[in-house]
Amino acid sequence: MNTAARVLTLLAERGETLAVAESLTGGLVASRLTEVPGASRVFRGSVTAYATALKSELLGVDAGLLAARGAVDPEVAAQMAAGVRRRLGATWGIATTGVAGPAAQDGKPVGTVYVAVSGPSGAGKTAALRLNGGREDIRKESVRRVLDLLSGELHGNARAQDTEQNGGT
Repeated sequence: MNTAARVLTLLAERGETLAVAESLTGGLVASRLTEVPGASRVFRGSVTAYATALKSELLGVDAGLLAARGAVDPEVAAQMAAGVRRRLGATWGIATTGVAGPAAQDGKPVGTVYVAVSGPSGAGKTAALRLNGGREDIRKESVRRVLDLLSGELHGNARAQDTEQNGGT
């Protein structure tokens, strides 16, 4: 079972849902998820906010942050994940933003990528990636990494819930 199928199965077992915000991946994360039969049980939808202004307008990313740091920034990724989770009414939100190439963007070199997860408690996690390869390689690896990040958070969240339910340690 691939990572997309694993996270969708775990979310379904828990009665939770997922929304996706994408920039450099341009819909590839949503595509990977919807390749899995039964994805509609948990996948709420996605927003491909390729244009910087849409990150603010559709996902609620702080416009001042975008003006100061540009779209390729860890806090932008975190706000995208939280924004899509809220906007689409999902339990979990994930996001990708970065530079796939062929040229640098906002002073960030090709291969600079940030992926983020926002969970039900509002807490989240962001990972900074420095990826090699061509444009398509960077985009595909970004998809893999955001799903891996979500998988890790789901498993960590499950362990925390189990510990809570079983009296601590």
